[in-house]
Amino acid sequence: DALFMVPPVYADMAAATDDNKYLTFMDHEWDITAALLYDPTKHLYFRDASYLDKHEKNGEPLFWSRGNGWVMGGIVRVLQKLPADSPLRPKYVALLKEMAAEMLTIQGKDGLWRPGLLDADAYLLPEISGSAFVTYALAYGVNERILDRATYWPAVEKAWAGMLTHVFADGRLGSIQPVGAEPGAYTETSSYVYGVGAYLLAGSEIYRTAK
Repeated sequence: DALFMVPPVYADMAAATDDNKYLTFMDHEWDITAALLYDPTKHLYFRDASYLDKHEKNGEPLFWSRGNGWVMGGIVRVLQKLPADSPLRPKYVALLKEMAAEMLTIQGKDGLWRPGLLDADAYLLPEISGSAFVTYALAYGVNERILDRATYWPAVEKAWAGMLTHVFADGRLGSIQPVGAEPGAYTETSSYVYGVGAYLLAGSEIYRTAK
């Protein structure tokens, strides 16, 4: 979640002060984090250093969907704040493309992503907060012509349709994992504000296209 919340603040500071030292610092700190936690073969982030040697039941590395959703949302926020001519932009565009391509290959038949990204069969339920952040990033990528519409928009539509099946008659959004650091226990009726917030971000990006 730090990659979602903190880097855009430094980008805002650069704009507010007209001083690029904040962008330089943001990029430097992102590089340190990525060097430790980003798997360049899986194109996914570990939650933190304590997860580098943790694995799913099928032997795959443990990559938490909400953790990677936070990162993809953070990339979006950084791209929204970076000046159009920033020399940093191509790096974050490339990262969004890499992660988006991976997410496309592991999207569930219901359009959603499981709590652990590389062992979907080990989880009974999709996880809405992670799925919503990913959907938000994919929709943004399409809207900004970073991602190919013909390839990615069907995945966005499928994900949105999948999330709608977890909205209850009273408006509550379910299948959201509680606060945690890795895939954890929850039920179809579990609902938390950060999942709803991610769902609204995804919906706002989809609505931007619908207009």
